[in-house]
Amino acid sequence: MGERKVLNKYYPPNFDPSKLLRVRRPKNQQLKVRMMLPMSIRCNTCGNYIYKGTKLNSRKEDVIGETYLGITIFRFYFKCTKCSAEMTIKTDPQNSDYAVELGATRNFEPWRAEDEEAEKERQKRQSEEMGDAMKSLENRTLDSKREMDILAALDEMKSMKSGHARVSVDSMLEALQCTAAEKEKKIEEEDEALIKSIFQKPKEFVRRISDDAFNDDEDLTRLSQAMVKPQMMT
Repeated sequence: MGERKVLNKYYPPNFDPSKLLRVRRPKNQQLKVRMMLPMSIRCNTCGNYIYKGTKLNSRKEDVIGETYLGITIFRFYFKCTKCSAEMTIKTDPQNSDYAVELGATRNFEPWRAEDEEAEKERQKRQSEEMGDAMKSLENRTLDSKREMDILAALDEMKSMKSGHARVSVDSMLEALQCTAAEKEKKIEEEDEALIKSIFQKPKEFVRRISDDAFNDDEDLTRLSQAMVKPQMMT
């Protein structure tokens, strides 16, 4: 078990590599490989979805008669995880991608549609500019105008960002603290004014008349009448 993951193997002293038998393998022999699914697909047999990144045991072989700029195209055979139906995909070096060949359908991917649309526009533009110099000049003018608009927008965004950057976090905290202190001071002043208005009202004194001030009964009668009149008016 100690040599299970060791890269260096032991060679005895009497080892002779010339005595090893050379095995002739077929030209297009299938190899068993462990792979991760490069795309999300749906099985055409049972409708099961197999998502991107699923690990599968597959068989790999070369596609005979198909190459792209001298690059070999490989085909992979694997089975559905639910119904064990066989599906095949092959490499697509032209688009740096994989293509579903048999037994499955690739799920819709919006970014692939955008890339294909952009590629079609690029090819259309190249075909238009192939024999028309004025069209090529017009396209270059439009490209330069678009670049100038983008640069102007970037400059505007930079100026806005620099304006926002002038307001630092410390200054914002300081302003908030000053506002809170002013609010507390104002509340305290209002409370003090309320307390003063309650406890500092002028006291109403009732002057007591001494008995010596009344010398006769007429004065007492006049005083009693003066006290009765306000009560009758109320």
